[in-house]
Amino acid sequence: MTQAPDPARALAALALDPMGLGGMVVRARAGPARAAFEAALARLPGPMRRLHPNTPDDVLFGGLDVAASLAAGRQVRSRGLRDAPGMLVMPMAERVHPGLAARLGQLIDGESGHCLILLDEGSEPDEGAPRALSERLAFHIDLTETRAADLRIALPAPADLDAARARKAETTLPEGAATTLTTIAQRFGIDSLRAPLLALRAALALATLDGATVATADHLREAAELVYPSRATQVPDTDPPPDDDAPEPPEESDHDPADSGDEDNAQDLPDEILVAAITARLPAGLVDPAMGAADRRGQAQGGGAGQRQPGTRRGRPLPARPGRPDGRARIDPVATLRAAAPWQTLRRAARGAPAGQVIVLPSDLHLARYETRRDRLLIFAVDASGSAAVARLAEAKGAVEILLAQAYARRDQVALLAFRGTEADMLLPPTRSLVQAKRSLAALPGGGGTPLAAGLLAAGEMATQARRHGLSPLIACLTDGRGNIALDGQPGRAAALVDAHAVAARLRADAIPALLIDTSARPGPTAGEIAASLGARYLALPRADARRLSVAIDAAQEDLAP
Repeated sequence: MTQAPDPARALAALALDPMGLGGMVVRARAGPARAAFEAALARLPGPMRRLHPNTPDDVLFGGLDVAASLAAGRQVRSRGLRDAPGMLVMPMAERVHPGLAARLGQLIDGESGHCLILLDEGSEPDEGAPRALSERLAFHIDLTETRAADLRIALPAPADLDAARARKAETTLPEGAATTLTTIAQRFGIDSLRAPLLALRAALALATLDGATVATADHLREAAELVYPSRATQVPDTDPPPDDDAPEPPEESDHDPADSGDEDNAQDLPDEILVAAITARLPAGLVDPAMGAADRRGQAQGGGAGQRQPGTRRGRPLPARPGRPDGRARIDPVATLRAAAPWQTLRRAARGAPAGQVIVLPSDLHLARYETRRDRLLIFAVDASGSAAVARLAEAKGAVEILLAQAYARRDQVALLAFRGTEADMLLPPTRSLVQAKRSLAALPGGGGTPLAAGLLAAGEMATQARRHGLSPLIACLTDGRGNIALDGQPGRAAALVDAHAVAARLRADAIPALLIDTSARPGPTAGEIAASLGARYLALPRADARRLSVAIDAAQEDLAP
C-alpha cells in the first residue's frame, strides 16, 4: 500500500516559506478528513482568502469596479489580491479553467508573497487540478483513503515559527545536495527543473524547523518524499545492467577496508536510500499501463456530439445570473432592471430621490450568458491491408452509415481514411451526406502492406485541420496494430512500428482524442501498445457487428468529453 506524506510537516514548511514553496495540492473530497485538514490550515498565520474556479480578473489584479462606480456616481477602482499577500485557497480545483490557471500561475511566479492551496475534489483518475498550477506547488497530499481519526496535524507554535524565520537565512544545504536531488528527479522521469528546486527549498525549510544549521540527509530524503512522488512518471531501475566497458575490479589487498576505497560506496548510498524512500510513496497505478487516464489529464478538449460550451458573447441565450462584471461578461439590462424594480419605492424614500429616478445597486446586476455547441467529427482510419480487409471494412461501412443516419439530429460529421500499400487515402471528406458516404464506400479495394504510421499521420492532420474550423475531432482507428511499412515507404516491421509509435506520441502531445479498435481475430499486445503511445482508449472487437461498433464509439466519445 502506498504510504502517504506527512501533511503536518508539509504545512509547517509551507508556513515557514510560503512564497518559496508555492503551496500544495490536496486531493480529497468533502468529508471529515478534509474538514480536519482545513481546520489545521486555518491555524496557519497570515491572511487567507478563498477563491472560486470562476474568479474574475479584477479580483486578482484589480481594476474598474463597475458596480461601485454605478452606486457612487463616479469612477471607483478596486484593489486586487495581487496587492494583498497571503494564502489563497481554491476549492474545486479540478474545475479551474486554463485561463484562470495561467493567471494564478503568473501571480505565484511574480513573487508577490502568495501561496496557493488547491483542494482537488476530483472523483475520477482523469479529473484533477491543472498541471500548469500543480507543478508550481511543492507538496501534493492525497487524503482520499485517510480517516479523520488518523489525521493528527500538530503545527509549531507561533513563537516557534517566528524563531525559525529569524534563523532561516543561516541554514545551508550540504555540498552536492542539488546534484543528488536533480539526479533522483531524472531517475523518476521528472522532466521539470521546478521539482528539484522546490525539493531544495523544502529541505532548507525542514532543517530550519528542526533547528539545524546544515540540512542533513534525512532532510533531503523527507523533502524528496514530499515533492517527487506525485510528479514521477516512471519507476527507476534499482538494478542497473552491468557495464561491459567497466574496468576490472582491483585485486584484493591487505589494506584496511575503512580506507578511501569504500568512500564511493558511501557516497552512492544516499541516492539508493532516496530512491527506495520515494518509490514507497509512488502512486499505486504508476507502473500499470491500463491506468493511463492520469497521463491524459487535460487532453480531452471535446468530442461529445454538439458539445456544450458556455460563453459570454454569442450563442443560445441562457437565463441571466447575478454577478460582478469582469470585462468579459456583458450586463443584461433587462434582468438587472427586473431585479431592481421591486425596491425602487423603498430606495427613493431612503435616499430622498425624486420620483422616476431608478436606483441600481451592485446586488441587482445580472450578467448575460450564452451557450454554443461544437460539431463533432469522427475520423475513421481503417486498416485496408491483408486478406481480412473485407471483413474490417464491412464493419467500418456499417458504423459510418449508422452514425451518418444520426448526424442530422446530432450535428455529427464523419470522415473515412483507408491505409494500405504504402500510403493513406482519404475516401470520404468530412460530411453528413448519407448518399455521398454510400457512394464512397461502395467499392473500397483491400490488400497490400500496412502503413500504420501513414494512416495515423493522415488522421492527425485531418483532426488538426478540423480543430481550426471549430470542430471537435475524434480519431477511431481500426487496425490489428501489425504495421509493416515505414513512413518512407520501405518495408520492415521494426521500422514501421517505431514510426507508428512516434506518430502516435505526436498525436498524444497535440491532445487529439483517439480510440483504437483492435480488429485482429486474436488480439495481442501490439495494438494495445500503439493505443498506449496514442493515449487512446483500447477496444478489442474482433467480431463486432456494425451496431456494436457504433455504440462503442459513442461510449468512447462520452468518456473523452469533459
